[in-house]
Amino acid sequence: MNLLSIQSHVAYGHVGNAAAVFPLQRMGVEVWPVHTVQFSNHTGYGEWKGQVFDAALIRDVMSGIEQRGVLSECDGVLSGYMGGADIGEAILDAVATVKRANLEARYCCDPVIGDVGRGIFVRPGIPEFMKAKAVPAADIITPNQFELDYLAGRDSTTLAQARDALRAVHDLGPRAILVTSLHTAETPDDAIDLLGSDDSGMFRLRTPKLPISVNGAGDAIAAMFFAHYQRSGQIDQAMSSAASSIFGILSCTAEAGAREIQLIAAQDEIVKPSQMFEAEALRS
Repeated sequence: MNLLSIQSHVAYGHVGNAAAVFPLQRMGVEVWPVHTVQFSNHTGYGEWKGQVFDAALIRDVMSGIEQRGVLSECDGVLSGYMGGADIGEAILDAVATVKRANLEARYCCDPVIGDVGRGIFVRPGIPEFMKAKAVPAADIITPNQFELDYLAGRDSTTLAQARDALRAVHDLGPRAILVTSLHTAETPDDAIDLLGSDDSGMFRLRTPKLPISVNGAGDAIAAMFFAHYQRSGQIDQAMSSAASSIFGILSCTAEAGAREIQLIAAQDEIVKPSQMFEAEALRS
């Protein structure tokens, strides 16, 4: 499998492509990374160095890849944080170019907008771009709960409301949706839920809530879920594999007391998780 991943990149730590590329490679996926930024470290440290690339660079790199005549071998495109609407337009142009070359290629969009407790943290115009253009163009999306609510235009404080929100977001275009972190009235305080939905139904997966908050986990699980879903075509299986892997990685990170997600130290969890969590079908 060959996947094009268009995301931010950091030299130190693991967010964006630095969180997505290695797990995919460890799964045996050939990754073609295109970086939208090159920073020294993620911005959560408060200080960083580096450069935000412009849309012209993304288009230039894509042109070079296209000239190699290999886009027909690209099975999908993965995108994450978009620094601006111009970057977003360049990414959607890349998706269209890949899909012209391979009609079976899929686009997985991690619609980075904000998070519960933080609110919107992207630049003005990005949330609107995500809802109006990126999400409708995507085959698969991987929002968190805050992003699900934004895209649906409603709250998901109960499981029933979350299911209604999923249906509303499906109406925007995506065939498959994975909500990567969900806490409703039905979720125990010591647990976290994932919610998945495609034309086969809706599924919930629950894992223990770990005493940890690190950047990059969402980028990693989106990448792994996309690859598993591409391979199996079964959303419940893809959820189980990706969630079990990220739980193992985060457990290792918590045990180490590390600020950065321990992708390298816990890399065996990517291919053989220590503990498997199963997704359960939700009755309609």
